[in-house]
Amino acid sequence: MLLSASTLQPDEPPPVSPALSRNVRALGWVAFLNDTATEMSYWLLPQFLVAVLGAGPMVFGLIEGAAETVASFGRLISGFLADRLRRRKPLAAMGYTIANLAKPLLALAQSWRQVFWIRFADRAAKGFRAAPRDALIADSVPAGERGAAFGFRQAMDSAGAIAGPLSAVLLLPLFLGDVRKVFWAATVPGLASILLAWFAVREIRPAALPRSAGGAIQRSRGKDRRLLWILVAVAVFSLGNSSDLFLILRAHNLGVPPQLAPMLGLVFNTVYTLLSWPAGKLSDRIPRRILVVLGYLVYAGVYFGFAHSSSSRAVWLLMPLYGLYYALTEGVLRAWIADLVPSQSRASVFGVFNWVVGVVAFPASLVAGWLWQHYSPATPFYMSAGLSFLAALLLAFA
Repeated sequence: MLLSASTLQPDEPPPVSPALSRNVRALGWVAFLNDTATEMSYWLLPQFLVAVLGAGPMVFGLIEGAAETVASFGRLISGFLADRLRRRKPLAAMGYTIANLAKPLLALAQSWRQVFWIRFADRAAKGFRAAPRDALIADSVPAGERGAAFGFRQAMDSAGAIAGPLSAVLLLPLFLGDVRKVFWAATVPGLASILLAWFAVREIRPAALPRSAGGAIQRSRGKDRRLLWILVAVAVFSLGNSSDLFLILRAHNLGVPPQLAPMLGLVFNTVYTLLSWPAGKLSDRIPRRILVVLGYLVYAGVYFGFAHSSSSRAVWLLMPLYGLYYALTEGVLRAWIADLVPSQSRASVFGVFNWVVGVVAFPASLVAGWLWQHYSPATPFYMSAGLSFLAALLLAFA
């Protein structure tokens, strides 16, 4: 039975029950299956674009930048819809459905332009589900356990990101190197995530939003200006946070064979999986800002290493650190934002946060591709390291 809106307080999540505990676990398994499907394809995409479709670095930037930008607008719209309609589950489940129906179409693509539109649909759906899902998680646990809840979801998500590349590595020889057949195989976990999203996740309705209330950001600013500092720092960081496809491309540039690209994902996501939940739990006990600042500094070090390195051995040392950055920031940052806003406007604020991240992703990836092509492969990584360091300073001293 669903909790009624009258049981909720404006600034607090609903009381904890075994059903809500199951809700968080269900969302974790949805994340696991969805990311398994995504990562089976993602780490093979650069090889597919270059070797099969004949694309180059500027195309990577265009595809990923445009995809993340449309995802950002999906996050913004779905966040406001989730708060206005007081419905989170249908919007989140719809996002998982569209994304996992679009991904298998990569197997049919005959040009990079078709890949562009497939990634466009996939990322738009990802954006559409993000804010309602995050608000649903935040409302499913008490404030003192938000870090652990978001950390658990991130751990399950990254566990899927281990299963995905590992599946790709095992399936490629079985399919005689046919990347398209791996794309088709990704349909199986994708369909399973759709079913779980619709039938295993329960709706939690927040209290109605007062008609006289101002916008989400204005209310949050009146209560705590820290949210605005977070948004500014995240925008600065995101300007240098180009698509991970550039990491794969740089790894190839430094001598890592294309067929080992899924193994890079395996190394990175193993660290991410092992540390996400502990990092989330730790953020429930110490200021979350400390972990986010540390994560940004780790990111700066990783990207400086990718820029400065000249051998493939460095790549295998840097990828675990990249997983550490994700573990310290992804779930923790969302838990921090949830601490600063009431339940009724939480999805809207998550939508604004994700919109800021996504809208800056287009110039970030496009500029990275331009710098790579017109200067050197190391140049975009130096830029990313500098912007990440600046974002860490903003959070640390603002």
